[in-house]
Amino acid sequence: MENLTKGVTNMNISESSNKKNRIQVSNTKKPLFFYVNLAKKFMQLYNEVELSALGMAIATVVTIAEILKNNGLAVEKKIATSTVDIKSESGGRPIQKAKIEILLGKTEKLDELMAAAAEEKEIGDKKEQN
Repeated sequence: MENLTKGVTNMNISESSNKKNRIQVSNTKKPLFFYVNLAKKFMQLYNEVELSALGMAIATVVTIAEILKNNGLAVEKKIATSTVDIKSESGGRPIQKAKIEILLGKTEKLDELMAAAAEEKEIGDKKEQN
């Protein structure tokens, strides 16, 4: 057991797999606005968010980024595209899939809107208590 602990503490984790502000988007698991709202929260916490997707989910990531940009909540900092090798379930040749990573930074408008929404929620909660 002691050797296992040493191995785990000495293990290097790549920076890309350890990012706290990364959202890996799927177009089948969650609705679009789940990711939009999650990105807003991440930008509040970390000042920027990285949206990442593979294959067919790329269109979803682009849509999320455009919604945030068009509403003045985010600014585009970086876009990176690449291909990754995915091992097929049958164990044959690896399949290449397209990958996109979009880094968005928050705007001052985001903080203002989130503060206003929190204030409205607080007023609504007080009305419910009375």
